[in-house]
Amino acid sequence: MNLPNKLTTSRFAITIVFVVVVLWDTLPYHTSWAALLFFIGGLTDILDGYLARKMNLVSSFGAFLDPVADKLMVAAALVLLCTKTANGVSALSMAAPATIIIGREITMSAIREWAAAAGGEAHKAVAVNSFGKWKTATQLVALSVLLGVRDGCEWLGLAGASADALVTGGVWCLYASAGLALLSLWIYMAGVVKYMT
Repeated sequence: MNLPNKLTTSRFAITIVFVVVVLWDTLPYHTSWAALLFFIGGLTDILDGYLARKMNLVSSFGAFLDPVADKLMVAAALVLLCTKTANGVSALSMAAPATIIIGREITMSAIREWAAAAGGEAHKAVAVNSFGKWKTATQLVALSVLLGVRDGCEWLGLAGASADALVTGGVWCLYASAGLALLSLWIYMAGVVKYMT
C-alpha cells in the first residue's frame, strides 16, 4: 500500500463522507462542505497518478483502483445534482450531461477491459489522451461549483446577477465536460475499432 494507492483509497472514504454531507441538509453550509470535499477528492485523483509516475510506483492494483474510485465519486455527485439542482437549473439540463458522462465512463470501462484482454496494439490504443484529461479538469470545476451553489450562493456573498452567472458558468462547464467526454470516447473508439474485426 504505497502513497499513491493510499491517496486513491482515501477517495472512497471522501466519497462516502461527501454523500453524507450533501444529504445532511440540517448541517450549516453543508453544500459548501460537500463542494470542498469533492474538490479535495478530485485533487487526490490528479495527485495519485502524478506521484505514481514520478516515484515509479505504478502498480496493477493502483491501475484498477484509481478509475473505480474516480467513477464512483463522479457518479455520486452527478446523481445527487440530478435529484436536487441549483436554483434556476432544471433537472433535465442536469440529467443530459450526467447521462453522457456516466455513459461514457461505462463504455470506456468496457473498452479498456476488452483492450486489456486483446493486448498488444489494442491495449496501447486506449492510453489516456489529452481530451480525457481536459474532460476530467472541467468536470472537477463544474461539479465543485454546482455542488457549492446547490442551495444558493449566499455563503459566497453572491446574489442576483453574479450568483446567476456562477450557476450558469457551472452548468456550461459541465456541458463542456460532457462534450469532451464524447470527443475523447470517439478518439478511443476510432483507435480500437480496427482491432475489433
